[in-house]
Order: sequence, then structure tokens, then C-alpha cells
Amino acid sequence: MRLFACQECRNLLHFENVVCASCSSALGYLPDRGVLSAFKDGKAMADGQAWKNCANSVHGVCNWMLPVEDESEFCTACRHNSVVPDISVEGNLPLWQKIEIAKRRLIYTLDRLRLPHDPAELHFEFLADTPEHRVMTGHADGLVTIALAEADDAEREKRRNELREPYRTLLGHMRHEVGHYYHTVIVEREGRTEEFRTLFGDEAQDYAAALKAHYDKPPSDDWRGEFISNYAAAHPHEDWAETFAHYLHMVDSLEMAASFGMRVRPRLDKEGVMEAEVDFNPYKASMEDILLAWTPLTVAMNAMNRCMGTPDLYPFVLSDKVAEKLGFIHRIIQERPPLQ
Repeated sequence: MRLFACQECRNLLHFENVVCASCSSALGYLPDRGVLSAFKDGKAMADGQAWKNCANSVHGVCNWMLPVEDESEFCTACRHNSVVPDISVEGNLPLWQKIEIAKRRLIYTLDRLRLPHDPAELHFEFLADTPEHRVMTGHADGLVTIALAEADDAEREKRRNELREPYRTLLGHMRHEVGHYYHTVIVEREGRTEEFRTLFGDEAQDYAAALKAHYDKPPSDDWRGEFISNYAAAHPHEDWAETFAHYLHMVDSLEMAASFGMRVRPRLDKEGVMEAEVDFNPYKASMEDILLAWTPLTVAMNAMNRCMGTPDLYPFVLSDKVAEKLGFIHRIIQERPPLQ
């Protein structure tokens, strides 16, 4: 993610903004251009073209635009929705708004990575619990289910503690679950299964049995070093999805750090071990450059969070084995031909 500027007054803008706080210009994101644009006389100031609002803008859940000639009512992000919450139910709308923010950030990153996300294949359903059924977030054959309750901060924190997780967010859920989808798209379909197995293991092993064994096992630290998280150790599919999510964490965060011109250079670090200047585009950089910048940046951000009494921003450690897995994901994404 990066910062934007209002074309009317040059005020600093953020991805979710719908109105410029300085000049009151209406704003909309142009996915085909990858830019947040001010609008004047019905046209985007970024390109002088006429665009229309996504139909979901009336609910305050989307600020993405479509070309006026597009026959669809929905933007390229909202076309992925197969089930949305019933907003006639009190409290559902603000939860849906949070989910859509996370989903649009996900789609932005997928676009920056030039990863295909055909709405005919990749769908999202946002479901509320019922008295008889507790919705489980997950993925099956391109359908990503997100429990509406996960958008409730208190409920999500409760579940995080129940599962002894160091990190749990809506955006993290989405990045993890689409990771399962992209295993099919960029590993299986592109003939990289054997390469995958040398790093992640045999994904053909019984998934249900592996997950049961994982949850039945007493808490331990025996996963550290080999995996990015405890859950990644449950099954090769989960290892891939967790690692894929972390790759998206890294490139998205580093792009924002570069947009802010961030530089980490602790005065007490005489050897320069923690020194990094994020002055590159992570979507085009080498994995080595990404890793060299990531550790100092997250160490600094974790330290700042502790000063505010909040949990670490990034409570994970990248071992050599995990870095190798991240490098594999980076390589196969970078080697893909441009989207047509």
C-alpha cells in the first residue's frame, strides 16, 4: 500500500478516503489505473475520463470506481462477493464496512503482484453466526468464507486468545485464505508441485487427520525454525497459506514504508546490523532486498508498539527455512508472465 495525493490541492490522501479533507473534492479509487483520484465535473482528475461509483458505495462500504461504459454495477473488488451481510440487521453494516476495507486492500496487493483473481473462480461470502451454527472462516475450491463475527474486535481478540495465536486480523484472514486458492493457481496449474513438496512437504497427506493431530497436541515450541507459525506446522497446505499471507504482509508494508521514506538506523547499533532504508519497490525487488529491509523495520515498529503498551506489530521470526519458503513464493510470482 502507498500514500496518494489529491490532484486538486496536493493534500495527502489515504486508500480509504472518499473526500479530501483539505479541498472537499470527492475521491474514488481507479483500479485500472492504481490511483486514488479526485473528481471534478464528473471526471477523474487523474486521467480526465468519466467513471461511475460502485453500487456498494451507497452503503459506505466501497470507494472503487468503474468506467462509465462498464455494464456491471459493481467494481472489480465487489464482483468477488457471493454473499454479503443482511444490513437490515442492526450492527451488520459497520462489520461489513470493516470487512470490505480488508478485502479491497487484499485485491490491491493481488493487482500489484499481477496475480489473477477471476470473479468466476474466486468468491467471498461474509456470514453471520446463527443460534444453531457458528461460522468458521475458511476456503474451499475458490470460495473464501469470512465469519462476520471476525469484524467485531472484541470477539476476534477472544478467538485469538482461545487459539493461542499471536496475531489475528481480518486482512490476515483474507491473505491466508486466498493463499489456499493461489496454491491451485500458481503451484498446481503451473506444474510446480514437486518444487513445492521439497520445501513444504506432501500436501496429499490426510488433511482432517493432520488438523485433528495438531489441535490434540499439547502446546510446544517444536515448530519454531521450520515454520512461520504454530498453525503452519499443521499441514503443508496451511504452511503454504501462512507463508503466502506473510509474503503479502511484507510487500504491502514495505511499499507503505517506502511511501513514507522510512529509514531505520539505531544510534546504538554501531555495526549497522539493524540499519535499513526502504527506498525500493518491493513488488519488483529481489527477495534478498525485501528480507534485509523487513527485519530492521519490524524490530523498530515492534519497539514503538511496546512504548504505547500495545502488542508487537509483527510477532514472528523469519528463520532461514521460512525465508527459503518465502523466496520460493516470490520467485514463482515474479516468473509468471504478465496478465493479458
